[in-house]
Amino acid sequence: MRVMSVWGDLVGQDPVVEQLRSAAEAADAGGAAGGKMAHAWLFTGPPGSGRSAAARAFAAALQCSETPRGCGHCASCHQVLQGTHADVEVVRPSGLSYGVRETRELVLRASSSPSGGRWQIVLFEDADRATEAAANALLKAIEEPPPRTVWLLCAPSPEDLVMTIRSRCRLVTLRIPPVAAVADVLVRRDGVDPATAEAAARAAQGHIERARRLAVDEQARRRREEVLAVPRRLTSVGPAVAAAEALVKAAEEEAKATTEELNESETAALRQALGESAKGRMPRGTAGALKELEDRQKSRATRVKRDALDRALLDLAYYYRDVLVLQLGAGSELVNADRADELRAAAAAGTPETTIRRLDAIMECRERLDANVNPLLAVEALTLALRDGAA
Repeated sequence: MRVMSVWGDLVGQDPVVEQLRSAAEAADAGGAAGGKMAHAWLFTGPPGSGRSAAARAFAAALQCSETPRGCGHCASCHQVLQGTHADVEVVRPSGLSYGVRETRELVLRASSSPSGGRWQIVLFEDADRATEAAANALLKAIEEPPPRTVWLLCAPSPEDLVMTIRSRCRLVTLRIPPVAAVADVLVRRDGVDPATAEAAARAAQGHIERARRLAVDEQARRRREEVLAVPRRLTSVGPAVAAAEALVKAAEEEAKATTEELNESETAALRQALGESAKGRMPRGTAGALKELEDRQKSRATRVKRDALDRALLDLAYYYRDVLVLQLGAGSELVNADRADELRAAAAAGTPETTIRRLDAIMECRERLDANVNPLLAVEALTLALRDGAA
């Protein structure tokens, strides 16, 4: 039977758990002002490694009312893990960036004293999305924090934040969890059968939530299968262009499915809060607030679409990674072991140099998307490059 603890969902991260557990215990010795507790922490690691989960577990341990800290069953632990603790604010940038106005408002809220908990904690997911002006506003708060305020920032790597911020944070580095550890948590936590759990964990390559989706969501598995069918479809220019269009359309549909219901509920709640009449009429002066919400929703949809495309590109990269493993005779385990015959045929039909160029083309496409290049143009360039061997 699983032992209840806030650390239970940190898969394959034993050194990190020990670091955070020790820090939570040491925090009782004097608080941030007394030097016993760092007031700013930076959680880094690859996508899916559990950065946010580690920060959330640490926040629960800091607020825990029992000994040892992080029991997982007291009211404080439960509230933090459920996202309802009054003194723990979780910031999840929904759009492509997080602006200075939002940051200043956040800093103001973070400066208040805890209302009932032991600390005032701000858990800032995707802190690397803060704009330059927002980062400057955040820096001032981290440089001069109130004695009971703790900032928990999450980013893929330390280099994703400006030097002045990361130099003032205590670093927590997470690794990619082993496949076996991810499969084990899918079996224990989600009730997935062991064979499905192992296949999903291998396909997700350590990304815990991605593995869970592949294990329990048939649509997610179908989309991945369609992506992995792309290399076989690149027989000429026409099919290559069609494959690009299909990838982008699938990302758009996924983004729409993810955001449409949320958009409707947000808009309805705001209209009600602004005083919508029974006939659906809005009071004067409310158009600006509705337009601001619409802009945020569009930004969020763009981000979700980009994230969906990026997942597709990573699946393609793992496909060609397997081809390269076979071409080099490296002996490493295949990510797509269920396609071994197809991968061997692809390996025999090309050279390691060609495969490496294809992998480079995929990484270049990811960089273009990150630089806001039109998605269809970027993906069309990629599928043409994959067809031509990225020559």
